[in-house]
Order: sequence, then structure tokens, then C-alpha cells
Amino acid sequence: MPILELLTADVPSRWKAEVRLGLQEALVNAAKHGNKLDPAKTVLVQFMVEDDRLWWVISDEGEGFHPPLCCDTDPFIYLHSDSEQECGRGLYILHRIFDQVQWNAHGTELRLCKFLHTNMPPLLS
Repeated sequence: MPILELLTADVPSRWKAEVRLGLQEALVNAAKHGNKLDPAKTVLVQFMVEDDRLWWVISDEGEGFHPPLCCDTDPFIYLHSDSEQECGRGLYILHRIFDQVQWNAHGTELRLCKFLHTNMPPLLS
């Protein structure tokens, strides 16, 4: 079974497409930007259900990075800004799809959370 299908098996159907997109973005970023596409390095993915929350933890073996403080600004800023505060397309997507987006202190582990009991409509309709 493809990894994204496994990682979204417990996601309600109304969010499945957008969560799949977010996880794909996070996995690509971990392999491409974190591990620099080095085949000797791995990307570790953990999934857990905790009360009414779905959690994904994605770890890479890269050097880490310092994410911007906020990525829920105008989606076109990353296209038109040279600011250090700019948010890349992938980071913007993560912050729009998931209810919580957290990195460890080294920037090598990403924790994504989706609340099951939310009244928010899906982003992709």
C-alpha cells in the first residue's frame, strides 16, 4: 500500500485530499531539503491517534532549518517577497491544512496535528 494511503487511512473523507497533499509536501521537503536527496539518509514517519487528534511526526537526517515564526499570511507573499519572514509554498500549505505545525529545536523533526472535532470546512472543495 502506498505510504500516503497508509498515513491517511484514519483521516475523515472530508479532509483526506488536503491532508494527503500536506503530508506529501512534508515528505518531499524532508527528503529534498532535509536529506538533500541523499539515498543513504532516511525519512522516518510516525503516526498516532491521541484522543480527538491525528498526529504525524516526520523526521529527517539533515542539518535542520529555522522555520519562520508565522506562515498564515497572504499566500502570494512567497512569490513576491525577498523577506526573511517569507513563507514557502510548502510551509504555507502545512499551516493552512493542519491545526498544529511544530518543529523540534534542530529543525529536523516536524509534528503535524489535525483535530478530528472541528467545524472548519475542508480547504479543497
